[in-house]
Amino acid sequence: MSDQSTYTPPSVWTWDSESGGQFANINRPIAGATHDKDLSVGRHPLQLYSLATPNGVKVTIMLEELLALGHEGAEYNAWLINIGEGDQFGSGFVDANPNSKIPALWDRSGEEPLRVFESASILFHLAEKFDEFLPKSGPERTEVMNWVFWQMGSAPYLGGGFGHFYAYAPEKWEYPINRFAMEAKRQLDVLDRELAGKTYIAGEDYTIADMAIWPWYGQLVLGRLYSAAEFLDVDSYKNVMRWAKLIDDRPAVKRGRMVNRPFGEPHTQLHERHEASDFETRTQDKLEASVD
Repeated sequence: MSDQSTYTPPSVWTWDSESGGQFANINRPIAGATHDKDLSVGRHPLQLYSLATPNGVKVTIMLEELLALGHEGAEYNAWLINIGEGDQFGSGFVDANPNSKIPALWDRSGEEPLRVFESASILFHLAEKFDEFLPKSGPERTEVMNWVFWQMGSAPYLGGGFGHFYAYAPEKWEYPINRFAMEAKRQLDVLDRELAGKTYIAGEDYTIADMAIWPWYGQLVLGRLYSAAEFLDVDSYKNVMRWAKLIDDRPAVKRGRMVNRPFGEPHTQLHERHEASDFETRTQDKLEASVD
């Protein structure tokens, strides 16, 4: 263990807004809007407000997969919510999700607009709405939901735990990095053992369980999260790697990864998505202008 000073918690914790680290400028211990800003609304029934973080990618993959199956009602407008600039604290977004986290969806296909927030809830809503990627009943449905909820409970340890202390904290501390690296590897081992005997995480069918898990753990082993692939020895999880590459090759997944993405190489970005043709009409000049 490295020599680090011991922290003695105060009797009552108070907010230190200068605590440092990436995202420190947007983290705060209170909820609610910080400014008035209405959300934009496009012409499609589904209005998505998001960013291409793993949680956001879950939903854009689902929507693109639905469209690939011919569900015209899954057409959507995807509006960029830049969490680094505090867009999630605008009054319109807080109305869509009082927890101020992406993604948030307004489904305007019914008599009254319906807000859906939390990525797993959105996946579940869309799966039931279009009767795709989720068995209707029985053990197969339960197994899919087992893995969806596994992801929702596990990924905070990968992102807010390992990812934060390894990649974003203002200093590198041995104890939290070791603690959460151990947990990240344990989770990868859970997936690797499970995927040893089946094609997808819940069986032989591709489901919302894969869409929930892949943006986190699939992209981790593919070297896209936290620059941590070598540190975590991801090549040793051969079944996870096979599964990750299988899903990565799906055309709808490739499109879904691009939506609401304002970072990375220009050819990987589509800041907003309003029509299917947006993927084809993005010229290099437009791409370069979008990142200037």
